[in-house]
Amino acid sequence: MTPTTLAPFLRPEGFGPVPAAAVLREGSVVTELGRYALRRGRERLERRPFAGGSPGRELEPVVLVPGFLLGDLTMTPMAQALRRDGLHTYRSHIHANIGCTVSAADQLEARLESVAARRGSQVRVVGHSLGGMLARSVAARRPDLVSGIVTLGSPVLAPGAHHPSLTASVELLVRLSRAGLRGLMAEDCVAGVCARSAFDQCQAPLAPAVDYTAVFSRRDGVVDHRACVDPAARAVEVTSSHLGMVVDPEVIDLVREILAQPRQLSLVEVDRGEIA
Repeated sequence: MTPTTLAPFLRPEGFGPVPAAAVLREGSVVTELGRYALRRGRERLERRPFAGGSPGRELEPVVLVPGFLLGDLTMTPMAQALRRDGLHTYRSHIHANIGCTVSAADQLEARLESVAARRGSQVRVVGHSLGGMLARSVAARRPDLVSGIVTLGSPVLAPGAHHPSLTASVELLVRLSRAGLRGLMAEDCVAGVCARSAFDQCQAPLAPAVDYTAVFSRRDGVVDHRACVDPAARAVEVTSSHLGMVVDPEVIDLVREILAQPRQLSLVEVDRGEIA
């Protein structure tokens, strides 16, 4: 059975595969998880929740989207912290992010529509890795639905600029799909029309009103950190590993700070008189 080659446009010139040894940096996820556990332990002893948000202001709901090969459970630590800030958080209903990216974006859009209807407001989305790319795709086509996104280690500019282990994981999914297993990433998703469509959706321009923060780390051992710095975003650097971004207290506090602030209105909105 022949291997699948990622489409060249998924790794544009200037971006490269992550060196095999770089994955060793991901070992720090143990330390990052330990810091999170210590913080949670102190909070339980003190019984003192975080103080967040602004009095008298209803914060927009937040949907959390997991990364490639992962599911909603991995976003639990961040969800717990955001809920202590008074935010309403929702799962993406992605149990394992291993399917067609275009279909996953459609699924996420439907989920955001449901949350927006329930809360009566626009939604903010926090996405880890591939989850951030899905968030950006939906935000580009539905600015009426999404008021802001935060991407965590999401290689928006070059989805194929990642560690060889991810390439092998993609290849395994494609082989299983060829063998007849449904709901998995297929060859067209990484090397055909579907791949092109997903990439173009992720590169589409965002409306000025959509607030966008891209979090990246030079210690990322899974994706090329340069691919995470989208020119359309406000880029913020952290020091965590790729996997650790969803548990590292430094990153969680950063996301809390971003979401606790009123979204930044664009100059276009100011000119329209949409702020007092």
